[in-house]
Amino acid sequence: MAILAMVFWGMSYVWVKIAYLYLGPFSTVFLRLTLSATIIIAIAAIFRIPILPKREDLKAFMLLAFFEPFAYFIGESMGLERVSSSVASIMIGTIPLFIPIFAYYILKEKVTILNIIGLVISFIGLFILIFKEDFTFDASPSGIALMMLAVTAGTLYTIQLKKVSSIYHPVTIIIQMNFFGLLYFLPLFLYFEGRDFLQVNFNFELITTIAQLVIFSSLGALFFFIYAIERIGVTKTTMFTNLIPVVTAITAWIILPEEQFSLKLALGIIIVIFGVFIGQRKIKRVKNQGKPLLFTLSKKY
Repeated sequence: MAILAMVFWGMSYVWVKIAYLYLGPFSTVFLRLTLSATIIIAIAAIFRIPILPKREDLKAFMLLAFFEPFAYFIGESMGLERVSSSVASIMIGTIPLFIPIFAYYILKEKVTILNIIGLVISFIGLFILIFKEDFTFDASPSGIALMMLAVTAGTLYTIQLKKVSSIYHPVTIIIQMNFFGLLYFLPLFLYFEGRDFLQVNFNFELITTIAQLVIFSSLGALFFFIYAIERIGVTKTTMFTNLIPVVTAITAWIILPEEQFSLKLALGIIIVIFGVFIGQRKIKRVKNQGKPLLFTLSKKY
């Protein structure tokens, strides 16, 4: 589930770039939230899944939606106007570097030495990816700042999500996120892009792109992400976030002509995957008939 979520989110950076050929960032987000809210409410009605949370939990959902989709999408959407899809996804890939710290102090989740080693290795891979062939950095400073806003919001959102995912159904959570997200975004959408939205030509490319963003990114990936967090925890689930720039780089190379694949990019991708692999292992103490304890690696199923 975690891998599927990251694949869909990784591809979403390329889809957003295509959507920006026709729509502004606030229009793109508002359209995504409106359509995904409509679909998820219909699903909840069909399967009789509760839509409304308890009154005392409304503040928790309002805070959750403020972090994501509101603050996260502001940083991500406006940042993607200024940096490439690969750089944007690389920035988001640093979220696991911050999650264990917050999870340790807020959620009391344990952090193992292999978690840390895996994160460090993945960060080295991300560091390689973010520089050009001559190791110069050419990303927009304002774009980087906006993506850092998305990283911060995504980190706080993940921590807050852990608190509600153990109580509520993923569909209920997504409905509340979309509802409050729409309330937050409505004034920005109307003020900045409301008039321009009425002039948009919804051709086949735009319709299919928005459909992919709604079905795979806003609904599918989020459902899978919540499901994974509920079962394997925040730290382990967010380790997979490092796969996002890998998926984005490959997808962008195939679809977007301005983003090229290179040996340096391939090296960074390999290192990121290796870091994720290490971070998902665990140290297991094994007794060996009176001999000193040995530390061995084993998968955690």
